[in-house]
Amino acid sequence: MKDNEIMEKENNQTDNEFQKVANRVSAVSIVGNLLLSLLKLLAGVVAHSNAMISDAVHSASDVFSTVVVLIGIKLASKESDKEHPYGHERLECVAAIILSVVLFGTGLGIGMGALDNILSGNYNRLQVPGVLALVAAIVSILSKEAMFWYTKINAKKIDSSALMADAWHHRSDALSSVGALIGIWGARLGYPVMDSIASLVIFLFIVHAAYEIFKDAIDKMVDHSCDEETEKQIYESVMKNKEVVDIDLLRTRIFGNRIYVDIEIEVNGAYTLEKSHEIAEKVHDDTEKNFPKVKHIMVHVNPAGAKK
Repeated sequence: MKDNEIMEKENNQTDNEFQKVANRVSAVSIVGNLLLSLLKLLAGVVAHSNAMISDAVHSASDVFSTVVVLIGIKLASKESDKEHPYGHERLECVAAIILSVVLFGTGLGIGMGALDNILSGNYNRLQVPGVLALVAAIVSILSKEAMFWYTKINAKKIDSSALMADAWHHRSDALSSVGALIGIWGARLGYPVMDSIASLVIFLFIVHAAYEIFKDAIDKMVDHSCDEETEKQIYESVMKNKEVVDIDLLRTRIFGNRIYVDIEIEVNGAYTLEKSHEIAEKVHDDTEKNFPKVKHIMVHVNPAGAKK
């Protein structure tokens, strides 16, 4: 009973750390995007740069994305209840899917606008932007790239697909600013079409990122198994128990950012039910202790040498 209480306490600490990190990163994202949006908008209006004004709108959309992340992570961190006995972790995957769709829509808008400008051939209608727009683009690139790495590192730390999606949204904004920088610079050199060509390349990067985020979230929602290395580590950990003769079956499934394990172990067939139960409990507790991401493991005992 005490061991179960300790395990539950450790799981709650993990969930609290998850929520704490997500809230901190999201707060940085919201403040950073609001400041960048205002800077870009001001620079775009003063320096007569449509590209920078569009980039300001893109940064403002990131605020919405981060709010979606916060809501998804908050819901995913709720404790199990009668209606949801296995928890709410998959709600974070829903947030990641929403963000991937937003990211794809952003990229599609950039791509369609760029293609339209290239096919129109009317490049002289664009105004030549001022130097302030160049400065704003450089500041945006550096800021968004820093936010990307900060968010990505923390997303890996707590294994959050929604936070990782937000990280790639920062990268998409950085790429958008690179396109704006190239376009502004090209326009000042007399080649305004460079803006649209760069935007078209950015569109491909953004769509690829959206696909990867969507695929990862779907895998976590359809009971996808863990990677082979993780299953191998679990197998080796269980076999360290001297009472376990062999493992007949080992199955894993990813549930949000947590793992569920089903395992069938072989023990001496002459052992009493009580002794076999003690071994199973030991395997259960050791696995949850050695693998913090394992939320629950179901252990079934088979007599050694029995026909399968």
